[in-house]
Amino acid sequence: MTGCRAAMDSFGPGRHTTGRSVSGASFNGAHGVMGLGQGPISFSTQVGKKFGNKFSYCLMDYTISPPPTSYLILGKANTIKKMNFTPLLANPLSPTFYYIGIQSVEVNGKKLDIDSSIWEFDDEGNGGTIMDSGTTLTFLAEPAYIEILNAFDDEIKYPKIFDPALGFDLCINVTGVEKVSLPLLSFRFVGNSVFSPPVTNYFIDAADDIMCLALQSVTSPLGFSVFGNLMQQGYLFEFDREVSKLGFSRHGCAHP
Repeated sequence: MTGCRAAMDSFGPGRHTTGRSVSGASFNGAHGVMGLGQGPISFSTQVGKKFGNKFSYCLMDYTISPPPTSYLILGKANTIKKMNFTPLLANPLSPTFYYIGIQSVEVNGKKLDIDSSIWEFDDEGNGGTIMDSGTTLTFLAEPAYIEILNAFDDEIKYPKIFDPALGFDLCINVTGVEKVSLPLLSFRFVGNSVFSPPVTNYFIDAADDIMCLALQSVTSPLGFSVFGNLMQQGYLFEFDREVSKLGFSRHGCAHP
């Protein structure tokens, strides 16, 4: 599912699904692609008025065996008492994406020295931060990424692994460690809501006894930051296009 994308929809069975995700990976081999972006012919636009211009989804932990089923809800999600909200921001030059605002970032409760302007889009529509369920990893503007990477590097005491083949800048050896303890990452969104995902949403098992920080850098100033589906796991996300806000909660994913 590509829940926060600018994909275009035609209804019917798919035999040969092609196309690229925000991060560049191809959708080749998928059984189909449902675009839920804000473009005029996306699925959520075409049927949105029938469902109050809202949709929600839960992306479940892919590491569980057998993997639980993720799901999509058209319309209002079940009432969740502990829902947090942040505004959906409008970028007139890239109107199909779901942009959010980030105020600050913390690692183990320490606020990092990242200027909030790093997360914003400019007058030409470059930059900004989007939520995208069709991208796996989380990609962050380079200045913010470097601050976060350095903060984790300072906090982590396990042996570091430097292997370009792993594809990540920070990996650790956890051989013989029964219970791995890793720093906590938190994002404060515009509206003062805090997104504090579990460690498994941003540290992954890259090889036997090796864990890596599953973040990547956006090096181009024309690019935007992306919260991918790995970072979103285990949360109920409600996209309310009627009032332009995003709700999220750690409660409500077990039973749609």
